[in-house]
Amino acid sequence: MKPSSTRVLLRAFNPTTKQRSLQIIARICALPEEKVLSELAQILREFADRHRRLQDYWLRRFEHVKALLLTDMRISAERKLLIGAYFTQEYALEGAALFNPSLVWHPDQSGVSPGSQRFVLSLRATGEGHISSIAFRTGIVDAQNQIKVDELTRFVVSPENISYPLYDRTLFERKLHEMDHRDLLITSVLSTLAEKFTLEELKFSVQLVERQNRGKPENVLQLNSMLTLARANYVASFSLEQPLFERILFPTSPTEINGIEDARFVAFHEEDGKVIYYATYTAYDGKITMPQLLQTEDFLTFEMSTLNGSEIHNKGMALFPRRIKGHYAMLSRQDNENIYIMYSDHLHFWYTKEILLKPTYPWEYVQLGNCGSPIETEAGWLVLTHGVGPMRQYAIGAILLDKDDPSRVIGRLHEPLLTPNPSEREGYVPNVVYSCGAQIHNNELILPYAMSDYASNFAVIPMEYILGAMKLT
Repeated sequence: MKPSSTRVLLRAFNPTTKQRSLQIIARICALPEEKVLSELAQILREFADRHRRLQDYWLRRFEHVKALLLTDMRISAERKLLIGAYFTQEYALEGAALFNPSLVWHPDQSGVSPGSQRFVLSLRATGEGHISSIAFRTGIVDAQNQIKVDELTRFVVSPENISYPLYDRTLFERKLHEMDHRDLLITSVLSTLAEKFTLEELKFSVQLVERQNRGKPENVLQLNSMLTLARANYVASFSLEQPLFERILFPTSPTEINGIEDARFVAFHEEDGKVIYYATYTAYDGKITMPQLLQTEDFLTFEMSTLNGSEIHNKGMALFPRRIKGHYAMLSRQDNENIYIMYSDHLHFWYTKEILLKPTYPWEYVQLGNCGSPIETEAGWLVLTHGVGPMRQYAIGAILLDKDDPSRVIGRLHEPLLTPNPSEREGYVPNVVYSCGAQIHNNELILPYAMSDYASNFAVIPMEYILGAMKLT
């Protein structure tokens, strides 16, 4: 699966200054109506077959900039569309790379042949400016473990609606304290809020306190941190008529504006039988990485939220697919070197960790990490790992954890399961194989993996080979 520059997403185009935007709108408003019609027709001829609902997007963009109009004079629908087009751009979301895949079984298995399963594959799509988003593929693994990925269209769509939840003041304050934001200004804002509050109510309180303190730059920076935290928790919704492989989760909040990276999806089974798909991912704002959590039940509506607690930092967290003795469990790598295991009674708060695995063999001397959520087997929890060795070469390994006590390692591969072959070594980041999640089907491991941070592939490996090669402890 290689990146395709033909899959282009509609994005807002915002000139560098307000003055430039004013001048662009003024020029368009000065055009005679017949020129507006001819210009609009030309743009539609060039772009209409590249996007779904193109004119709807242009009208939304017009609504975003219409406050810059210099008069209240009514303008035609065609001129609105033309203005919207000037404030829109295309973005080749996977123009640079399509990598770090994560595989889960599709929530809809209707119409699938016996012995086959439909899957959802998430991938990290990277385009101009090295901005990463979550893209999807769907397909079938048949009874013989042959893999067929569904044929794509050229269309990609961002969510139709972005909304924000009700915030809990106590939890919100706790997260601010963990981020070392606890001065008198923040206390003043919180004191004006109800126990449950909306983003608009928070904005109003922040503006009020800001005015009372004369808008000093240092005050504005502190107060804006509250809005940044609030916007990191949002809901993205798609339409059912949009195929899953056309849906794109593009960075939305300030914490992820430079990338949504390396989502590790898992189908989480609650004790009452309910299945929720979670994904831990790395939000990147251009300077700071922040582990966050995504959840969905249908791949139509996605809830994005912050993870909290003193042990929420660094990258590569992966949730177990069910509770362990009543507790949530998660793998992590806070020190950028060892694999840890964590337990919590609250999915969004994590305060303790214990070491699980240290670099032991030459191919993992630089660092260890996971390659996705643990997979439950009769023998134990299968965890795919990644190790980094000499020349910063990545390899994929595997360990086995005790089913009842996953803090205990009961098996480990002494040699890599997968290393980059000569055709996989060249790419954006050479000598890397990497995965964010695999599944077992018909006693074989279906392992999607990235090749040198450029493209993605599948490996199919009999489980008896993996377990047979493990040195049991």
